[in-house]
Amino acid sequence: MTSDPIRVDVISDVVCPWCIVGFRQLEQASRNAGIQIEPYWHPFELNPDMVPEGENLKEHIMRKYGSTAKQSEDARAHLSAVGAQLNITFNWTEESRIYNTFQAHQLLHWASTIGQTHRLKLALFDTYFTDGRDVSDESVLLDVVATLGLDVATAQAALDGQAYAQEVRKKQFFWTSRGVSGVPTMIFAAKQATSGAQGVETFTRILTEIAGS
Repeated sequence: MTSDPIRVDVISDVVCPWCIVGFRQLEQASRNAGIQIEPYWHPFELNPDMVPEGENLKEHIMRKYGSTAKQSEDARAHLSAVGAQLNITFNWTEESRIYNTFQAHQLLHWASTIGQTHRLKLALFDTYFTDGRDVSDESVLLDVVATLGLDVATAQAALDGQAYAQEVRKKQFFWTSRGVSGVPTMIFAAKQATSGAQGVETFTRILTEIAGS
């Protein structure tokens, strides 16, 4: 049985509500099982062709999934209820918008060079879902960097110069070329993969099985 933290590669997007739900479920599973995890975040864009100004969230859901206005509202209500059980605050409004996240993923890659990806990723989830801010806006991204006490000037230079654009594209292609088409996708110790927010019970079982192998 291993006592080392279990590596979990998490492919996700910062505007994916089920990604933060799935991660919080994983954290709860880790606590329940008494097994430490070591998350590694990887980029995925739900909407790579999104227009710069984004799109109204309700209209986006209706268009993308062919749902009715009521179905869209019900889906958000369900997410809010699930999130409340995991200390996630989803502040949906009629003006909520969804955005392209390529800049955010570049910033996360920059953060990986200084060992701050995890902190930044969780902060970006809060920025988007709780604060309702535009995570495609450079000024918003740099505000988050400042809030975390990281080097704003270095982060801005990385974004302005698109220093990590190619690396992010390579990472995205790596995962999509291996069949990742939906998020969250989690890979446990390079042995087992799951897709979606599978729930605390399922994640607890997976961690326990891997720790005992």
